[in-house]
Amino acid sequence: MEPEHASALSVSPQSTSSTRQARRHAIAFILLIGTVSLFADMTYEGARAIAGPFLGSLGASALVVGFVAGFGELLGYALRVVSGRLADRTGRYWGGIFLGYAVNLFSVPLLALAPGVGTAAALMIAERTGRAIRSPLRDAILSHAATSTGQGWGFGLHEALDQTGATIGPLLVAFILWQHDGYRTGFALLLIPACIAMGLVLAAARQYPSPRDMAPLSRPVIGTGFSRTFWMYCLAGGLIGAGYTDFALVAYHFGEAGVIAPTWIPLFYAVAMLTAGLGALALGRLFDRFGIVVVLGAGMVASLATPLLFLGGFTAALAGMVLWGLGMGAQDSVLKAALGTLVPLDRRATGYGTYDMTRGIAWFLGSLLLGFLYDRSITAVVVVSVAVQLLAGPVLYQVMRRHAGELSSTPEAGEEHQ
Repeated sequence: MEPEHASALSVSPQSTSSTRQARRHAIAFILLIGTVSLFADMTYEGARAIAGPFLGSLGASALVVGFVAGFGELLGYALRVVSGRLADRTGRYWGGIFLGYAVNLFSVPLLALAPGVGTAAALMIAERTGRAIRSPLRDAILSHAATSTGQGWGFGLHEALDQTGATIGPLLVAFILWQHDGYRTGFALLLIPACIAMGLVLAAARQYPSPRDMAPLSRPVIGTGFSRTFWMYCLAGGLIGAGYTDFALVAYHFGEAGVIAPTWIPLFYAVAMLTAGLGALALGRLFDRFGIVVVLGAGMVASLATPLLFLGGFTAALAGMVLWGLGMGAQDSVLKAALGTLVPLDRRATGYGTYDMTRGIAWFLGSLLLGFLYDRSITAVVVVSVAVQLLAGPVLYQVMRRHAGELSSTPEAGEEHQ
């Protein structure tokens, strides 16, 4: 006769079947949300590739272009903590996601009707605002689903689909410009992927009304604030963001220095987006196997993009865009995947919103500094950019050590990380 405790040591076939079903359910959800992001990125990244030149064609100065881009990003990140906290308190994610996507996406085709700089600038800022409303909510529900797949793989798969759209959008706009159809035609045609994305959001909300149910395991909430490890991680993300050169400055340098022809700029951006997507998949797998050390390594490699972009010719610039895209892929996949292991389930949207706000403010301030330095010394831009990004290394190392200790001492956290 079998000992009574033998059943406790065996794996129940029913439990294994349930786990597999939960994983398939989560993968289907991630694929659906990733497809939403594919068409959404096709819309607003296609617009982003020509936003600066379009404002210039309306008579905007370089200062206005810089302000619109910088203020839009600042507002787009600062509002995320508000939308994230509201979603966590109410438990209602889909309403905010739908509103955010609607504002984010439909602001783009309306640019085709903008009569002047003021209207165009307002629509560009509105697009960033919509993204701010829905981003932390989407990241939170993705984190819930990724509990069953591995945080790195889940965010990596989503980012790969996301960057597929970010690659197609600029290529589509570049083709339209090559056909001499103009900026307004490009914005108008982006209404098509915008409508497809909104339709898929409605389908996702109907099919998965409660995404939080896909994450049954979580760490208990202790106290009312985030841990010190979380805030150190925000600091690291802020340093990476502050040192990262915005594509607007990169494109401006390409034009000023004559590194590449203007028609090549959207193509270079597409190369970066393609690299981001492919890199996110690989980095996600590595993260699930090795943990936060992958975030550290990706950040250090990506810091080499700036000298290639600003100090070299055509070939170096192309290599720099590949590394720049790898860094963006890491920031939108493994950096967010790691964050999902640092924040309790019931505070995910607030955690992502807080992190995004910190990183966004740092990105804005860093962009202002790098833009100021560019008018005085390109070498200074390179030195400061690389140095600030490298400062994130020791912080991430401390996060890695502290987090390893937390996982070993908190069984629930270890289960979720797996």
